[in-house]
Amino acid sequence: MLGLLPGVEVVGAAADGEEAVRLVARLDPDVVLMDLRMPRCDGVEATRRVRAEHPRTQVVVLTTYDDDDSLFPALRAGARGYLTKDADADAVLRAVDAVLSGEAGLAASVQARLLDRLAYGTAPDGAPREDTAAATGAWSGGPDGLTERETEVLALIAEGLSNQEVARALHIGTATVKTHINNLFAKTGVRDRAQAVRYAYRHGIVT
Repeated sequence: MLGLLPGVEVVGAAADGEEAVRLVARLDPDVVLMDLRMPRCDGVEATRRVRAEHPRTQVVVLTTYDDDDSLFPALRAGARGYLTKDADADAVLRAVDAVLSGEAGLAASVQARLLDRLAYGTAPDGAPREDTAAATGAWSGGPDGLTERETEVLALIAEGLSNQEVARALHIGTATVKTHINNLFAKTGVRDRAQAVRYAYRHGIVT
């Protein structure tokens, strides 16, 4: 589909985030369409690395997932666009054109979620979300590049909560909790929950 869009030249395709970062370094594309759920290096981490190492290249997320735990980390990592995979060719082209013009290429549903988040700081059903400041980019970052959500998960693990209890506390799925745990383990170099607890206390995440 991309190859048929006017003014768009597809210069490369990557199987995962690690390959995406390598291809950006070699091919210097204007825009990357980034998936989120990928082996070895997920889309959020790949986006963060692309934007840090190659700031001229813009990133538009194109994913099946539109939940808060996918959307906001991707935007904080530097994505300038966010579309779900039901987007048609015109929507993709508009997003690409927008980010190349210095604007945001966001699906209408994503824009609505951002406005809701900024206006209320909570979900419409009253469930707590991450701090509103984090949604606007105020999160200053955790040790070893931990995201705010990964830091929250680590703190709850250090307090002795199971994956199911962490999921309930943060109003996310247990599969999402496992993804955050895998990511934070990889970033911090810990091998199990006991080491994660020691890491959390050593870095002042819990006291």
